[in-house]
Amino acid sequence: MEVYIDNRQTKILLDENIKTIVENVIKECLEYEDFGFNYEISVSFVDNTEIKELNKRFRAKDIETDVLSFPMEDELEGENYIPILGDIIISAEEASIQAKEFGHGLEREIAYLTAHSMFHLMGYDHLNEEEKLLMRKKEKDVMKKLKIFKQ
Repeated sequence: MEVYIDNRQTKILLDENIKTIVENVIKECLEYEDFGFNYEISVSFVDNTEIKELNKRFRAKDIETDVLSFPMEDELEGENYIPILGDIIISAEEASIQAKEFGHGLEREIAYLTAHSMFHLMGYDHLNEEEKLLMRKKEKDVMKKLKIFKQ
């Protein structure tokens, strides 16, 4: 498993613990879905201005959002090739706002957004109530397994 983390924002201080949390959540999601660990995932932290631009460009929604997922359909092969599962873009600024609104810490919010996005990368969505309930259950299961609650 290769996880590349890029902090492209300066508004919210992200400590070194965030990297460990993100990697643990990614690993647990892959294990939960029995995907194996031979994947590359990139996680970028941005501010609300950048995520709004990305949301407008790729989803035609001119608003800030907390997280965007970009699954890759990677069919390349090779002996030493690691397939790319996709990219996760998290607004650290929006995560901080939501953490305060929900009454928990930034680390917990980023963990949840990472889990949410990972399930998108693995093919899940929440376009209807049934899909939404299934996805929420999976996210909660991962959070419980990692003992990430109201931190």
